[in-house]
Amino acid sequence: MTARDNLPSEIDAALKWPLFLTRLGMGAEVIVRAFWPLWSVGFAVLAFLMLGLHDYLSVEAVWVVLAVSVLAAIWALVRGVRRFRFPSPASALARLDSTLPGSPILAAMDHQAIGANDPASLAVWNAHQARMVARLKDAKAAEPDLRVSKADPFALRYVAVLAFLVAVVFGSVLKVQTVSAMGPTGTDLASGPTWEGWLEPPHYTGRPSIYLNDIDGTRLDAPEGSRITLRFYGEVGVLSVTETVSNRAAPTATPEDLVQASTNTAQEFTVTRSGQLEIEGPGGRAWEIVAIPDRAPEVARDGDIEVSYEGEAQIPFSASDDYAVATGTARIELALTEVDRRYGLRIDPEPRATIELPLPMPIAGDRSDFTETLVDNFSEHPWANLPVTISLTVTDEADQIGEAVPEVIDLPGRRFFDPMASAIIDLRRSLLWNRKNAADVAMLMRAISHRPDDVFRSSTDFLRLRTIMRRVEALSRVTMTDDQQAEISQAMWDLAIRLEEGDLEDALERLQRAQDRLSEAMRNGASDQEIAELMQELREATDDYLRQLSRQAQQDQQNNPDQEMTQNQNMMEMSQNDLQDMMDRIQELMEQGRMAEAQEALEQLRQMMENMQVTQGQGQQGQSPGEQAMEGLAETLREQQGLSDQAFRDLQEQFNPGQQGQQGQQPGQQGQGQQQGQGQDQQQGQGQQPGQGQNGEGQSLEESLADRQRALRQELNRQSQNLPGAGTEAGDAAREALGRAEGAMEGAEEALRENDLAGAIDNQSEAMEALREGMRNLGEAMAQQQQQGQGQQGMADGADPGQQRDPLGRNVGSNGQIGSNENLLQGEDVYRRARELLDEIRRRSGEGERPEEELEYLERLLDRF
Repeated sequence: MTARDNLPSEIDAALKWPLFLTRLGMGAEVIVRAFWPLWSVGFAVLAFLMLGLHDYLSVEAVWVVLAVSVLAAIWALVRGVRRFRFPSPASALARLDSTLPGSPILAAMDHQAIGANDPASLAVWNAHQARMVARLKDAKAAEPDLRVSKADPFALRYVAVLAFLVAVVFGSVLKVQTVSAMGPTGTDLASGPTWEGWLEPPHYTGRPSIYLNDIDGTRLDAPEGSRITLRFYGEVGVLSVTETVSNRAAPTATPEDLVQASTNTAQEFTVTRSGQLEIEGPGGRAWEIVAIPDRAPEVARDGDIEVSYEGEAQIPFSASDDYAVATGTARIELALTEVDRRYGLRIDPEPRATIELPLPMPIAGDRSDFTETLVDNFSEHPWANLPVTISLTVTDEADQIGEAVPEVIDLPGRRFFDPMASAIIDLRRSLLWNRKNAADVAMLMRAISHRPDDVFRSSTDFLRLRTIMRRVEALSRVTMTDDQQAEISQAMWDLAIRLEEGDLEDALERLQRAQDRLSEAMRNGASDQEIAELMQELREATDDYLRQLSRQAQQDQQNNPDQEMTQNQNMMEMSQNDLQDMMDRIQELMEQGRMAEAQEALEQLRQMMENMQVTQGQGQQGQSPGEQAMEGLAETLREQQGLSDQAFRDLQEQFNPGQQGQQGQQPGQQGQGQQQGQGQDQQQGQGQQPGQGQNGEGQSLEESLADRQRALRQELNRQSQNLPGAGTEAGDAAREALGRAEGAMEGAEEALRENDLAGAIDNQSEAMEALREGMRNLGEAMAQQQQQGQGQQGMADGADPGQQRDPLGRNVGSNGQIGSNENLLQGEDVYRRARELLDEIRRRSGEGERPEEELEYLERLLDRF
């Protein structure tokens, strides 16, 4: 009797299919856990055969593998049979009952033990039975548990399955049949021996592989390095190969060794020369192999070397190969015999590693013949602008090397046109050439900085040079380490860049510096590339200056329309296109080598721009609150500059006591003393030595400067409270910049009270830079407000804003934009306008009611013309 026999008929009908499926699932569990080693071995053997791995093994090894596989399969089968027990119905019923809440099957099979005669107890029992039977209606088959991880902790079954899947994708079922050819009773023996062969050129040649069975005996062209693979099937020794295209036959090989090698069932060799390839035996063939030589790559420098203004060098080169160039290298070594061994280069240089740079290769496309450009900046290298030997080397995929003829060139580097920057770069090169030059470098630094007011635009630059000089002097007495040498050279480079580029205070200073640098480059015979870079810098500086002029003109028009209209009647009008045409003419003259005419045209351009500056400075009566704020900030900036200059002179006096008293005051210092109106400046103007004033007053000079700095900071704080442009982005930026300036002034005041003049100068420099930034942002905010006001006024009054002009004669549109091509005469000669400008200067110089400063300036212009 089974467990189901105890179930009522209605319950048995409800559990028939769930119980059957549960039993099948439990049977699957038993089969999987008993026979998983068997199917794992089967999958592994099939993967081995389908991938053709037996073709790479000897016959003996293949049979060993198959024998081991058969034994493993037998063991797995016996193990599975011994562990296989199909589940009984009772176990299936228990499994199903365990999946149901409250075990309703067992409850339905139970009988009431006590209280069967009690009607109340019997009613409770029947209700319980009915509830359990109702639950059986929802019975479902239990899910089988096919996990065997406890029996296979290393997941070998998954390895076998994965190998089989790889064989299905990349292998072939047909390869399983080739195992029979390895046995003594194989079917291939009945059909006779056979062979297969392939010729595979190197991958970098791009040529396809050749299946030798499809090629009748004929001539075959094969690149050197091609690999020939042969496979012999059938009786060993019936088929053999004879070839003269490889070097696999060793000189000491015996005839027996050669015979054995020629009859191996699997053979591979590489084509190294032309020769014969023959397969001897049934179905054999012969080919004449013509080896295509792989030539070494070639490389050469192609074209002139171009150097940008920043010193970035572009070295073009061309390379070629019969297939493809793989890599390339540029080697740069100092050509010591070509160096002009003077000054700091007299002594022998310190050993330095050769410069090795990878040559750029085409990212995509053909590499058999191409032209590329090596781009790098050697400006900071000790060999910059010195003779060097450059060698280009390329390598192909076969590791063959091609070299260009070494040539001597000047290592491209940045050129410096500022005299002080150029001198510092020369001293830096001497220090890097050999650190024994440190004493001479320090002495020359002291010499070129003897009168700093004549050569340094900023006290900070002089302090940096002074710091570097003292550092070099100290290290010249001891052994300078490599890190110290690198640190000093980097500081000298940074200082030279700062002196060359300058600390541009505004667009006008930038324009003047661009003109001076271009003029200096023309006098020094700069290259076309450098002149083009400087011309571009001049154009950008001119555009920036014109934008600021136009913005100021709009402010003047908005605040004083009547006066501006009168001024426009007396102003020479010049369009921006005319200025661009004039600069194009200057560049054309320089490219033609007419440097004298280009210099004259540049001077005329300078005079025109200076005249625009004078004209723009007129008409300052009736200022608006914004203009008053700008004027107040400008006055604060001038006073801060005066304080910084005074602190610089005091610091210089500490380093060189009595120097200023002996040499007298420089003109620039005298002007600062007159501007500040302070007692100590007047004493210096009278010839008294600052060192004496300090000795007599002790700390009073620094305290006086600190008091003046505090007063200036308080004045800036007051000015910041009444700035226009509140609520705009530019106005908020102006207030933020002025706040930073106030903080820097406070730091300068504290430094002055602590007698730290160098720290005070640094803080004062930060304050001046922040002031300039605040003034620029304030100007933008005012311009935006005035543009909005002009648009609203034009809509209300019906005025034509196109009739308003800025100092350059350009029309001001209703949206604040500047036009340059409307209502202007076209095709006029720029030089005729220059003559008109000269006449205008003469006319204005004769008007005695003009300010004295302007008349003096006009006289200087006439003297220069």
